[in-house]
Amino acid sequence: MANNTLCLDFGNTRLKYAVFDDDLQTATAVLDDGTPAALEKILNIYQPSKSILSSVINHEPGIETLLRQRTRFHKLSHLTVLPFTTPVGKPDTIGADRLALCAAAVQLFPSSNNLVIALGTCITYNFINKFHEFTGGGISPGMDMRFKSLNSFTALLPVIKEDWNFPLIGYDTRTNILSGVILGMAKEIDGFIDAYAERYGNFNVLLTGGNCRYFVPHLKNRIFDDPDLLFKGLYAISAHNNR
Repeated sequence: MANNTLCLDFGNTRLKYAVFDDDLQTATAVLDDGTPAALEKILNIYQPSKSILSSVINHEPGIETLLRQRTRFHKLSHLTVLPFTTPVGKPDTIGADRLALCAAAVQLFPSSNNLVIALGTCITYNFINKFHEFTGGGISPGMDMRFKSLNSFTALLPVIKEDWNFPLIGYDTRTNILSGVILGMAKEIDGFIDAYAERYGNFNVLLTGGNCRYFVPHLKNRIFDDPDLLFKGLYAISAHNNR
């Protein structure tokens, strides 16, 4: 059997996976659906020896059963042996995705303070200090949530599709919303980075998530942009727990 590791990220919006051959990420894709049958196709193709699941949804129980049958399976949770500590209240409430992001930061920059910002259904701010302690952060609505809320809580505003091409000063409803939402989020992100800088001085800023491309051009702060950061964290945790 190949020395492949299957890393699964079940988020609120998409079910994604990545395959690692030793330390090399060889594939990344979106699952067709959350059924064991869809997962079995992936298992048959890549024949992984190990698997790890980060899930923030109520996925089908058969998913975990199948992974246990076919691989050395690990479900990421607050009980996982992590390469960092979580000195926060109620660690059992920390999202598995945030744990994976912290693991990636520690793996990439082990001697630094790190702020990981994930742009998904929600924006999460995750601070890991140079002592490998995840001290917490913040959560705010993500881009799609903001677009949909403008429609849901008003009588006439439409739901629009995201676009990187818009002016600072919108000239119609669509460009007004694009400017307000995307530039508003960019200013929020920069504001958080500045506030952390006042308290902690130098630290790395790691930006990740499927919506990164809409925000990188609008940020004034220097960042490390990696859309696959969560998968790298999952792989690091899997390796840490399968020594």
